[in-house]
Amino acid sequence: MAIYLSGLVGSASIGVYSLTTDKMVIVPKLVPLRKAERFEKWLKVKLIRTSIGKSVLVGALACANSNGILLPHFVTDEEIEAIKSVFEGNMTIMETKKNAYGNMVLANDHGAIVDPRLKSSEIKQVSETLGVEAMPGEIAGLPYVGSLAVATNKGVLAHPLLKNSERKLLEDVLKVPVDLGTINCGIPYVGTGLIGNRYAAVAGLLTTGPEMFIIGNALDVVKEDE
Repeated sequence: MAIYLSGLVGSASIGVYSLTTDKMVIVPKLVPLRKAERFEKWLKVKLIRTSIGKSVLVGALACANSNGILLPHFVTDEEIEAIKSVFEGNMTIMETKKNAYGNMVLANDHGAIVDPRLKSSEIKQVSETLGVEAMPGEIAGLPYVGSLAVATNKGVLAHPLLKNSERKLLEDVLKVPVDLGTINCGIPYVGTGLIGNRYAAVAGLLTTGPEMFIIGNALDVVKEDE
């Protein structure tokens, strides 16, 4: 089963501290190299070890797909260089007071759902950077879509109170099947404790066997790729 359990910086909320696409995974610099390399091996991607804005909250502050990455305005030059050394896609530093783009944007390589409180000009930036259609939407009636679901190029796992109209929007924009579930023993904010790509998923240490089963089916990572 290509689903793994891990913690980061002493927490099961690994989605807050890391992010992955089909091409790379970003893990905070303070995570020991051996552990970071485990994420690289599991997800079958290139590793970037860096903070974002000198913060370990990598997954909350940044959002990426294979085409591009969104970064908050306080990202440092050193961090930009660390990302550029591995990632060849578009890079946009969002010059707004908002900064938690990992929480505000849910994206894969087909589309993006964004916090409806973003301005139209910001939504356009998201679309251009990630190279996909970006549409405002909510999950379970809440705007911080990036923390409420995880999207890969094979599937979406979303908050269990997802509404039918929200599910339709997710499926139409992200162009993959949508399932409902929890992580870390019942936490509905799926994005806080799970990262995944087309190859594998890594969930927080507290995630139960039944939750892992649902994650595997939702993200289509039940079996190793041949």
